[in-house]
Amino acid sequence: MPPYMFANRAFCFSSCNAWCRVLRCRGIVACAKMRNQRRNAADFCTTRNPRRACSDGILFQEQPQIGNPYLEDALLRGYLKSHLPAQVFAEVNPDLERFGALVKDEIDPLGRECESQPPWLLQFDAWGRRVDEIVTCAAWKRMKEISAEEGLVAEAYERKHSNWSRIHQMAKVYLFTPASGFFSCPVAMTDGAAKVIESLGIPKYLEEAYARLTSRDAGRFWTSGQWMTERKGGSDVAGGTETVAQELPDGTYALRGFKWFTSAADSDVTLTLARIAAANGQVEEGTRGLSLFYVKLRDEEGNLNGIQIQRLKEKLGTRQLPTAELYLDGATAQRISKEGRGVAAIAAMLTVTRVHNAVTAVAGMRRAILLARDYAVKREAFGKCLAEHPLHMRTLARMEVEARGAFLLTMETARILGMQETQKATEEDRLMLRLLTPVVKLYTAKQAVAIASEALECFGGQGFMEDTGLAILLRDAQVLPIWEGTTNVLSLDVLRSLAKSRGKALDAFFAAAQAKMEPALGVTELEPSAQMVHEALRKLRNFAREMALKGEFTAQMAARDFAFTLARIYGGVLLLEHAAHCDATTVDAYAAQRWCRQDLCPIDAANEGGSYAMNAVSRDADLVFDGWPDPR
Repeated sequence: MPPYMFANRAFCFSSCNAWCRVLRCRGIVACAKMRNQRRNAADFCTTRNPRRACSDGILFQEQPQIGNPYLEDALLRGYLKSHLPAQVFAEVNPDLERFGALVKDEIDPLGRECESQPPWLLQFDAWGRRVDEIVTCAAWKRMKEISAEEGLVAEAYERKHSNWSRIHQMAKVYLFTPASGFFSCPVAMTDGAAKVIESLGIPKYLEEAYARLTSRDAGRFWTSGQWMTERKGGSDVAGGTETVAQELPDGTYALRGFKWFTSAADSDVTLTLARIAAANGQVEEGTRGLSLFYVKLRDEEGNLNGIQIQRLKEKLGTRQLPTAELYLDGATAQRISKEGRGVAAIAAMLTVTRVHNAVTAVAGMRRAILLARDYAVKREAFGKCLAEHPLHMRTLARMEVEARGAFLLTMETARILGMQETQKATEEDRLMLRLLTPVVKLYTAKQAVAIASEALECFGGQGFMEDTGLAILLRDAQVLPIWEGTTNVLSLDVLRSLAKSRGKALDAFFAAAQAKMEPALGVTELEPSAQMVHEALRKLRNFAREMALKGEFTAQMAARDFAFTLARIYGGVLLLEHAAHCDATTVDAYAAQRWCRQDLCPIDAANEGGSYAMNAVSRDADLVFDGWPDPR
């Protein structure tokens, strides 16, 4: 197995505790002393390691390490302590500390094994019989067992902590995801499937499925896929779904069609869309023709249920995850939505999976920063360690501030989801959940890629080497802006949330922002930043009025900037709220101040610059197609 950088903490010299202290210090005054200790330790290691003693042509740098990710994440612990009721925190805190140790000691090595032993497809056995078996490594199978045993899905549905159960679950998923070899993907889709079944009232014929999807028993636990993408690809399921469902005499359906992109193709069950054929074979096109179906992948004898696996996909990242092209050739299925209401039925699933996408994004940011932080006190350049270079520390600080805002945006969305699930949400909360879900998903996904790219620079050339295990940070992050809706698709979804609520969702946004910032207005060091957010809110409100007058054309041009403005403003609001809490630190206050110094309302600057003028689209086209042969 390649010597991945994510190995467990292991040092061959006794001065390692000094390095651990450096990781927790606020300043860098100890770096010179640590550097001398490191040289002595390196000399000691050389005498013990013949390979290092023969140093010609061998690069030697100390690898970055991560210990218990829960104990190393001050923001996560601070957030839970300040938001959870005391009794809930008292129960959740030791569970997460224990789970963090499990991540370090067992899950992390398993994740590396999943990366080094990716899945492969056995289409035919030695005698020519088609078997279509996706072969996964033992580590991948163990990840499924751990997901069940740790309740990575079950925690949200047991509701032992009422509405706070979602926060507990997402905190565990946050710790699990970057070490999981992307088993977090089937966890997300399983959670989404359970949510759909629960939203349907758990009908009797789905009771077993729901029980298995939310089980803590590794022997009973099922994972679910999500098969929505067909040959035309993309998020336009209304225009791209060609799979046809033919009703059978017993009330089940036979599905026929091609599924072009199916993640976690080795799952036990799946949800998929199809068009029901009438007696004459005709189907209804568009959204109204789509119904939602539940499919078991295998029958009682273990044979595939009318499914042929055409091939596994070759991807830039997420190579640990089996993603396949499938042909449904009479797969037996049960319709679980009302006829023609398939898209409406998956709305609850999309909310859950988009929140998971955001959790994956912020977890990846945190992993990258923890590694870069550790490396900063180990790597020496130009006569001193990286942590003594002010520009490097400023770069890490920028990454940290971005990760903090993204984390709070994600957890706030998960908090409201938990309230909705336990019937504690107000109408304003429900409007905020509908608005924030696409905003948080699109924003955190884009920032995850940026942070991963910046992190690789922190390691110099080592960040570009596959055998260090660092490149995976960027490769896997790149899928996040694409899954569950691209940035532009989700930006338009933000507009739909406003249109469908007749502007009430935006009213709820303004009201929530004002209420959450109120405590910060009484704190001297936070008040200037709160005023910056107030000014950004004023500009946003003015633009929203202007957008309403100009109509849909302007709104669509501005949709992306509008969504990013919502994210930046609300990120500032949440950082201020967190910094104003009685348990907050000076670091929390500084993070809020740093966030609020950026342009919180980019849509205003773009508008002033004429970006949304009526001729902007034609000028954009001229720019893009400059030099392109005129198709006319």
